[in-house]
Amino acid sequence: MHRRRLLGTAAAGIAAALALTTLSGCGGSSALGGDVTLHMVAADYGTDAATSSKKYWDELGRAFEAKNPGIKVDIQVIDWDHVDTKVAEMVKAGKAPDIAQIGSYAAYASKSQLYSADELFPISTQADFIPSLAAAGEQNRTQYGIPFVSSSRMFFYNQTLFDDAGIKSAPKTWADIEADAKKLKEHGVKMPYGLPLGPEEAQAESLIWMLGKQGSYTDTVGSYTLDSQPNVEAMEWLKEKLVQPGLTGSSDPAKTNRRTVFDAFLAGKAGMVNGHPTLLKQALAKGIKVKAVQIPGEGGQMAETLGVADWMMAFKQNGHRGEIGKFLQFSYSPENSIKFLDEYGLLPVTNSAMQAMRKDPKDKDLIEFIDLLPSAQFYPVDKTSWGPVSDQMKKVLGSAVHADPKTVLSDLQRFAENQDAAEKVK
Repeated sequence: MHRRRLLGTAAAGIAAALALTTLSGCGGSSALGGDVTLHMVAADYGTDAATSSKKYWDELGRAFEAKNPGIKVDIQVIDWDHVDTKVAEMVKAGKAPDIAQIGSYAAYASKSQLYSADELFPISTQADFIPSLAAAGEQNRTQYGIPFVSSSRMFFYNQTLFDDAGIKSAPKTWADIEADAKKLKEHGVKMPYGLPLGPEEAQAESLIWMLGKQGSYTDTVGSYTLDSQPNVEAMEWLKEKLVQPGLTGSSDPAKTNRRTVFDAFLAGKAGMVNGHPTLLKQALAKGIKVKAVQIPGEGGQMAETLGVADWMMAFKQNGHRGEIGKFLQFSYSPENSIKFLDEYGLLPVTNSAMQAMRKDPKDKDLIEFIDLLPSAQFYPVDKTSWGPVSDQMKKVLGSAVHADPKTVLSDLQRFAENQDAAEKVK
C-alpha cells in the first residue's frame, strides 16, 4: 500500500521530513529582480526510500527549471503522518510554502490564505478538471482546492471462493450480499464480507453503505445529516444482517481496519470487500481470481460511489502567483500527471489524463474505476469542521454495529453541529 489519505494506510519507514530537494541554493526573489524560488511541501506516497515520491518531484523540478529560466523550485517531501501538521506549523509561523500538496485545503481557504484556481490556471485548464472533483475543491462557490490525485471504490469478490460455494453471479443488492455471505460461511470462508469499521477509515466504509440507502453525510446546502433515517437504516442493516449473524469474520468490525480486511482478501480468506484500484492490482499480481463490479445498493447496483481526492493548494503569502501558476500548469500536463498516477496506482483528476488512460492498454483494469469518477460522492472537504468530525467518526462510528445506530449517529450529529458552530465564530 502506498497511500494513507486515499488508501487508508500510513507510509512507513520514512523520516518525518526528508531533506529539502536541492534544486537551487537561493530563497525567495531577489530585490534586484533575480531568480524566484518557489517553496513546495508535498506528501510522500511511497512506503520506503526506494518508492518515495521524492524521486518524482526531483525530476519534475529539474525539468521545469530547464524550461523556465529564472524560476527555481525547492520541494520538501514529508510522510503522510506529518505533512499536514508541518504545513499548519509553517503557516502559523508566518512561513507558508508557496505550494502545498496535502490532505485538506478548507481551513486555509476560509482564512483567505489561498489563491483561487482561476488566479492560477487559464480557463482551458480549469475546464479540464473532472467536474465532480473541481466541485469538491470549492468553498463558497470558488475553487481553492486543486485536486491532485483521486480514487474511487468498487465491490470486489473472490471468484474462486464464489465458485466453490456454488454462487453463480455477482451480488447486485444487499440481500444478495447477505445470501452470498451465508453460502461462503457454510463453505468455510473465514471472512465472508470484510467490514472495516475500525479507526483507520470507518468514515469511508460507512458512507459507501449509506449511499446504498440514498443517504449521505450532508444535504444539498452542506448541512450535516449524519443521523438521517437512510443513514440509520444502513447501519441497522449491517448490524442485523451481517455482524450479528457472524458474516464478517471472527474479529470485531468496530476494531477492524481496512489493512486487515485487504490482507485477508489478498490471502484468499475474504470473499467480498469494497476496494480501490491498488487492491485490484495487488490481487491480480497474487493470482487471486478477483472480480470488480459496481457496488450493490439496497435495491440494485449503485450509480454512484465513494470518491476520494488529495489536494494541491497555493498560498498567497509570498506573492508568487505567476510563477506558481506556471509550475502548476507544467505539473498538471497529462504526461507529468500520468507518470505519477502510474507509479502509485491512482486515478486522474483531469479529463485529458482520463482520456489518455482510457486509451492505454496497461490501464484497462482501471477504466471502470475511472468511469465512476464523474458521478462519485466526496467527503464534505470544503467544510472546515470536517477534519474533527471525520476524526470523531473514526473513533465511534464502528460502535453502531453493536449499540443502537440511531443513538450513535445522533451523538455524531450533535458533535458535527457543535464543530460547525465553533468554526463559524472563529
